[in-house]
Amino acid sequence: MNALLPRPVAFETSTGSFELSPGAPVAGPADLAGAVRLALSTLDLRPAAAGEAGAVTVEHDASLGHEAYTLTVTGQGVRISAGDRQGAFYAGQTLRQLLPDAAFRAAPGESWSVPGVTVKDAPRLAWRGVHLDVARHFLPKREVLRMIDLMAVHKLNRLHLHLVDDQGWRVESRAYPRLHEVGSHRPRTIVGHHEDDPVYDGVPHGGYYTLDDLAEIGGYARARAVTVVPEIDVPGHACAILAAYPELDARATGGRTPEPFTVLDRWGISTAILSPLPPTVEFLTVVIDEILGALGETPYVHIGGDECVLDDWAASPEIVAFQAELGLENVGDLHAWFLRRLADVLAERGSRAVVWDEAFVSGTLRPDTIVMPWRGPGVAQRAAQAGHDVVQTPVFPLYFDYAEVASEEEPLAIGETITVGDVLAYEPVPSSWPDAQRERVIGAQFQLWSERLPDARALDYRAWPRGCALAEIAWSGAPGADFDTRLERHLRRLDALGVEYRPLSGPRPWQLGGTGPRRHRPGFVNAEDVMKRLEGMTHAADSTRPSM
Repeated sequence: MNALLPRPVAFETSTGSFELSPGAPVAGPADLAGAVRLALSTLDLRPAAAGEAGAVTVEHDASLGHEAYTLTVTGQGVRISAGDRQGAFYAGQTLRQLLPDAAFRAAPGESWSVPGVTVKDAPRLAWRGVHLDVARHFLPKREVLRMIDLMAVHKLNRLHLHLVDDQGWRVESRAYPRLHEVGSHRPRTIVGHHEDDPVYDGVPHGGYYTLDDLAEIGGYARARAVTVVPEIDVPGHACAILAAYPELDARATGGRTPEPFTVLDRWGISTAILSPLPPTVEFLTVVIDEILGALGETPYVHIGGDECVLDDWAASPEIVAFQAELGLENVGDLHAWFLRRLADVLAERGSRAVVWDEAFVSGTLRPDTIVMPWRGPGVAQRAAQAGHDVVQTPVFPLYFDYAEVASEEEPLAIGETITVGDVLAYEPVPSSWPDAQRERVIGAQFQLWSERLPDARALDYRAWPRGCALAEIAWSGAPGADFDTRLERHLRRLDALGVEYRPLSGPRPWQLGGTGPRRHRPGFVNAEDVMKRLEGMTHAADSTRPSM
């Protein structure tokens, strides 16, 4: 039975099988063979010696596209044809799913019988992403590497790291060390439901990745066919930056000395906003260069642009004069100019800018800027119509900080309800759009905003198995009728990997929300209702991501 997830383009069984043993040789070009060996590390496969036949043979096939492969298993061995290294790696992941569940454990493997099959496969969407918010709650490097491993299992290929927000700055800067020395920690964090009177835990929280950590994350990801997309969210969401460097505060223009910001200890949107004047661009250019230098090849950098309160720009005579000097009509146009200037900086370094949809609606961006429309299909279609590539990121059904069901048994969530079925029914490339706009949809990703995800166990619970459904629709397109059956088998693989996912039947006893501030309160925010409200918003200053 085909128990592969995500579903391949074509799958056929055949008679016979092949015994694959630990230490078996893999023959073929070193980069392709190495990718297969990495995907099957539990078997400790070795490179074939010169002239030695491989139990697994890998070859390059230029007729296959990026990430595409064919996999054939017969009684004589395993043969893989791949369009590139990524395709070879994904063929190895498919081969792993043909093995028993023990192939997903870290212990050295035993000999396993691989059934006779022919698999032909290629992805539907180029961008199959996971957004990981490490700014609100920091995740140690080991957890980021673990997420990369889980992405590889599901053929997900973009790790969007939200490194900066009001509640924390999460990467070392050697040029501006106060960013991580001051901006990476807070003395306490708000807990409980947003309608409660504020209650704080009194526990310091923080952490950051060194530039060496970032280099390690980037290299680890590339080896596993994952591209890291760092996000430095500007010019809003700036409390942590301004706590470290208050001279960048829009309120500090014109010789003013405002009350300083501190790293935010609660959720929601602050008024903190960077000045758009040239010194800020110069500052951010240095920081961007540090991040790009650490990560290595970085095709995409997310620069945010969302939820900006522009009042302090409008109140500053110096900023208003700068706006007039640029020939811009209003602060909304200045918002777009600021982001376009950063996008120019990135383009000079070989990277494309990515923004949230407010940046698109506020004014004209660089044509090559990628838009993430979190407010739904209306703004997504407008961005595509304007010629921007689009990565679908709508609140419903791709914000996985929402609960799976409306129940007090669930851990605290921002709202509800987003189910596995909701994700599976989502159509990233709407059939109603004209072909030219459909072609602009390059992918989809699920978002893990971490206001209510304090640790890796909570992250597991929210990410999976809904992430399996996103992998299915992003790689395969329309889900197969047998998805439920394949998912049931796939959850055993997640068990072997040690993933603390949410069971389809509901939380395990130790995953319950309990009776304290971590319990969920049903009915206060519905994800579909949020989407309907957000669809009517058109300006950057209008929008508020529901993260209170």
